[in-house]
Amino acid sequence: MRTLLPALFISLALPLTICSAEETNASEKPTPFTKLFKLSDFETEGNWMEEGKDVLHLKPREGETGWKRYDAYLWFPEQYQDFVCRFDFKLGEGGNSGFYFRISDQSDATLHGFEIQLKDDYGKEEMGPHDVGGVIKTSGPKVNAVKPAGEWNEMIVRLKGSKLMVKLNDQTVQQVNLEKARPADKPLAKKGWIAIQDHGQEFWVRKIRIREL
Repeated sequence: MRTLLPALFISLALPLTICSAEETNASEKPTPFTKLFKLSDFETEGNWMEEGKDVLHLKPREGETGWKRYDAYLWFPEQYQDFVCRFDFKLGEGGNSGFYFRISDQSDATLHGFEIQLKDDYGKEEMGPHDVGGVIKTSGPKVNAVKPAGEWNEMIVRLKGSKLMVKLNDQTVQQVNLEKARPADKPLAKKGWIAIQDHGQEFWVRKIRIREL
């Protein structure tokens, strides 16, 4: 019994709130996540609609194709510098979307921001920056972790300074310093907008949560 009491005392003294390693470290004070579950939480001209609890469904209107309709993206209401964002997404067969961040000018998210590719690449072996989990024109994913089309995927994006960490379905697909890996002609803004892409294809996202670091 003597050997058990110190261990019991230590366990009771531990804090009840546990933050995962990808979200915080000892020098950070965790802040609550902001939940963006409703369409009214965003700004968009796209054909996004609420579908069931906490699910947003993009169903492009007839004739809507391509990815340059930036006003049709799902725009977060605030700009962020350092953040953790968690969300689930689902792709249709051959589907394509993207998670954009540090966008300095909303008129052209691709030119003025960085994109993590969300794409139906299930089963693909050779992966590059334009494949799921890749940072476009910057860094390919470490592993292909996407599920088959029609299944929900979970993604965690953590950005601190220029250091990006991305997890897809509990696998680390990115751990990169964007300042070192970025193209020479693509600056990394200190702070910027976040958006989810309208690529002219059906796409689902749910339970979007974000907090500043």
